[in-house]
Amino acid sequence: MSDCKTMRLTLVPAHTRTEAVLFASLLAANATPERVARLGLSGAALTALLRRHFVQPLPGPEGWPALAAGLPTPAWASNAIFVVEMREMLRRRADPMLHPADAADMATILATACLRPDHLWRDLGLTGRDDVTALLTHFFPSLVAENTGNLRWKRFLAEACARAYGRAPAPAPGCPGCEAYGECYVHLRQTVIPIKADDSSAH
Repeated sequence: MSDCKTMRLTLVPAHTRTEAVLFASLLAANATPERVARLGLSGAALTALLRRHFVQPLPGPEGWPALAAGLPTPAWASNAIFVVEMREMLRRRADPMLHPADAADMATILATACLRPDHLWRDLGLTGRDDVTALLTHFFPSLVAENTGNLRWKRFLAEACARAYGRAPAPAPGCPGCEAYGECYVHLRQTVIPIKADDSSAH
């Protein structure tokens, strides 16, 4: 496949709904075979997403249709349970006005990003936390309203997912590799209890 600089990757929205803008920003930031695979969508899901939101380009060997056709089957190995649970939790919390497939696709993208070891906005290829906040606010507004402690989004999503399944809050699989892990999870550091010197000889 050609280098992304020469590929016809223009995305022309087919409507004015916000979903097209948000999906376009994610796709534009991940417009190479390697990066688009990191979104976690299957080829069929990405193809359907493109058809829902964007004007379809003429058939050809390059561009988004080719990227979608070349996507490998998503594989999460030992993190499959986390991804499935996170996707389901997010899907249930989606704005009911959304197309169910849009909610499911965004849930998949977010769950997959939580496996990677960086801030969520970097994992998604966005420019900052505000981009993630805007995305989450549109797709999952009731969930966003619960982040009253202004936690980092990956931590918040992981903890919300754990609570949804009746478990104690825990880091996402990608959190331990993040530069901010020690700051986010300082409460998980082992507490060292000093051992008092044996003063029995003084008696």
